[in-house]
Formats: sequence, structure tokens, C-alpha cells
Amino acid sequence: MKHYILPFEITNNMLNLAASIMKKIGKLDNYKDLKKMPTLRKNNRIHSIHSSLAIEDNSLSLKKVKDIIDGKVVTGDQKEIQEVKNAYKAYEMIKKVDPYSITDLKKIHGIMTFLTVQESGEFRKGNEGVFDGDKCIHMCPKPKIVNSLMEQLFHWMKMNKNTIHPLILSSVFHYEFVFIHPFSDGNGRTARLWQNILLANWENIFEYVPIESEIKEYQNEYYDIINNCNAKGNSTEFVEFMLKMIDEVLKKLIESTTKEANHISPYVKKLLDVMEGEPAMSSKELMEKLGLKSRISFRNHYLNPALENGLIKMTLKDKPTSKNQTYYIG
Repeated sequence: MKHYILPFEITNNMLNLAASIMKKIGKLDNYKDLKKMPTLRKNNRIHSIHSSLAIEDNSLSLKKVKDIIDGKVVTGDQKEIQEVKNAYKAYEMIKKVDPYSITDLKKIHGIMTFLTVQESGEFRKGNEGVFDGDKCIHMCPKPKIVNSLMEQLFHWMKMNKNTIHPLILSSVFHYEFVFIHPFSDGNGRTARLWQNILLANWENIFEYVPIESEIKEYQNEYYDIINNCNAKGNSTEFVEFMLKMIDEVLKKLIESTTKEANHISPYVKKLLDVMEGEPAMSSKELMEKLGLKSRISFRNHYLNPALENGLIKMTLKDKPTSKNQTYYIG
């Protein structure tokens, strides 16, 4: 197993895209921009889920996906509604699993396919193929070797995680996972989520980067490139495609964070700065941190606007006027 080699080449295009991605990550100020924008983080998560499910023919609209995640009653196909609930729970686990653990991979698949797939959380026991109409364009590896192939893939990642750039390694994983097709259903959803898990393990920002939204925009190209790589026996083209998707979505994320940041007043920015990395604090403690004496000014210019925009939260949300009330960045 130690000599297991995956067929791909590191090209100048990959290196240029990786450099561009690194530059954009730097522009996002080490994740602080997103940490101060809970609404944007949540919207990115919703877009990730909606896009990844839509790629697999889930017909629910973005609004319905948002309503389901917000706990509202939604009419529609019950399986599709369950898929949204499952995906939300699975994405909430991004920072809670080991990206190099097959056991955790099966756990995530079990969450992602709960009540919708018979072999949920287990590698497939039957033959699978990818079809274009009635034509089989990819016959997946036999089920008897799936476990061995997955062990080899995860072993390869462990052995190379410190020598191959995470952007490239995670993209190679994405392709190889789809090629092996280890589960009877839910492979695409799981592959896209697991690439996010690998990337978030490297840079926290990727916990809320909706790469899936960009893939959805280029869905036909996504599948065409997978088929091309299957035919060539080499994942280079797919890795370049995924790096392009990540680069493009980060460009959009920079634009959206800049736009939202411009709507935050200097007073609220100052409040968020003193709350950054701190436990929940009372109004009195916050006023002391800010050097303020006027409670009216504090509430009108700092506290209320931050609460109204969802930038901070109350620990006692059902008792907003409680003397024991404290506030934290949500």
C-alpha cells in the first residue's frame, strides 16, 4: 500500500490557480470578516446545501431550503425535504470529524442519507454504473474491492497531506471518490462535502465557502470533465477545474464580504472588535471596554444596530431586559 500512486500531474496552471487562491484567502483577513458576519455565513451554508442537492436533481427552491433550515413547515416531496435536513446536519459536522478517517466518512454519509438510502453509512454491496440515458459511460469498480480502494485512497491522503498542497490533494480526493463510487447513493453530495472538510481542516474559512454553488453553475462541465478523466485514467483536468471553481467562488466571497462590511457602521465595528474572542459580556462590561458613559448612546449606536443585523446575540433571548443579560458574537 505504501507505493500506491494516483494518476495526475501538477501543472503550471494548478500552481498559478493555487497562488491566486492563497492571495484571495489573505484578502479575507484571516477569516475575521466572515466571523463577524453570521448572516453571510448562514447564507453561504444554505447556498452550499441547495446547490449540492440541486446537482443531484433535488427540485426544492433556494427559499424552501432556507425555510426548512429555519425550521418552517414546507410543502414538497418528503424525500427531498429530508435530504435538506440531512445535509444541514452533515454540514454542521465539518469541523467535528477527522478528514482522514474512513469511519468518520461513513458517519457523514449516514447523516447525509438518513431515511433516504437503504445502505446509509455503508459501502455498497452491488454493482453501480454511471449512465447517459441508456448508455453506460462508467462502470464503477466491483463492490468486493471498494473497501480496499477506499483504504488505499485514505492511506494516500495521510501519506501526502504534508507534501501535496491541500487544494490539490482535496481535488484529487474528490475525483477518486467519485470514480470509486463507494456508496449506493449520495456519492456526489458526500464527495463535495468531504472536499470542504479537507479544506476546512487546512484553512478555517472553507467551513463557509460555498464551492458547490460554483460547481452548480458549471454542472455540465463538471460531469464532462469527470468523464474525460475517466477515459484518460488521469485526474489532472478535474483538479484544474476544481481549483478554478474555488478561485472564482472566493472572488465572489470577497465582493460579498466587502459589500456587507460597508453597511456596518464604525460604531458597530468597534463593538465587534472589543467582543472578538471574548466570552459573553454584559452591557456594563461592554461600555467599559468601549470607554462609554452614556447608556442611551451605547444602545442606539452600538448594541441595538448589532442585534438588529444579527451580528451579536443575547444569552437570554427570551428575557431581553433581564439584569443578567449578556451578549456574544453569534
